[in-house]
Amino acid sequence: MTKPAHKRPDLQSINFHGFLTVEPKVMDIFELIKRVARTNTSVLIRGDTGTGKELMSRAIHFESRRRNRPFRAINCATLTGELLASELFGHVRGAFTGAVRDRKGLFSLADQGTAFLDEVAEIPIDLQGRLLRVLQEKTFVPLGGTDVKSVDVRFVSATHRSLRREVETGRFREDLMYRLRVAVIFLPMLAERQGDLQALLWRFIDEFNAEGFREINAISDVAMDAIRSYDWPGNVRELRNNVESAFAMGEGPVLTLSELAPELRGEGAAHAVRGAERVTGLDLERERLVEALRICCGRKGEAAERLGMSRSTLWRKLREHDL
Repeated sequence: MTKPAHKRPDLQSINFHGFLTVEPKVMDIFELIKRVARTNTSVLIRGDTGTGKELMSRAIHFESRRRNRPFRAINCATLTGELLASELFGHVRGAFTGAVRDRKGLFSLADQGTAFLDEVAEIPIDLQGRLLRVLQEKTFVPLGGTDVKSVDVRFVSATHRSLRREVETGRFREDLMYRLRVAVIFLPMLAERQGDLQALLWRFIDEFNAEGFREINAISDVAMDAIRSYDWPGNVRELRNNVESAFAMGEGPVLTLSELAPELRGEGAAHAVRGAERVTGLDLERERLVEALRICCGRKGEAAERLGMSRSTLWRKLREHDL
């Protein structure tokens, strides 16, 4: 008998400044953030891309006494050294070609508030000394200027890399690391938060249902197996991208395996995590083929439909896996 498609689970989630969770270990992080936010301590948020580092930085700001003051963010990995210096410290007229007027930088704009430096490990080594001065002395000089500016800024930084390893390789100043890395918060990957995976999945489905082009109210059994077993290296950002793609590529009320990215269908080089064991995409594909055939009692036409592929594709894959 064919198993029914997965319907919306009954999950009681908490929304903490835009960060949705049902996981107790993430709720513990929320409590840590509330404690850290009461102080002016510099905070370093560690986590892979898409784990919610900027959301957590905003949470720190809005849980703090600075909540009514500015919050300013910058991604240090997206700018050249000269542009980053201008964005951080500002510049005076004539500081460089194209500087036709004075311009305030992030530190001036965030005065009395919070400055969030995303991908802080990417700051060029020659700028790190200037940043250290802002942290130590709360002063800086705009590019091309001579007047010293004073600011009161709370620093929150984020990186997916270990600053200690960056220091060991000579790419990051040790004294700056200790100034930024006072309180450290680690964000777990989405694959380690199975409850959140489902909660976010349905949140994104609701988001795209609201656009009115298609309405999904269930997920096929095989598609859900693929979603649960995938390791989600892009985390929440990658999950949302898959849901958006499914809405664009498919039709009907059930999200099927064929509407997911090739990596989830076992056609890419991605890996899945199952406990302490890592299995390849080909291993997963074989398992899904076997499971679909078992559920469909060997009826290949029904199995192909269940897997979201044509009969000819199913036959080809069965030959490839010697099934």
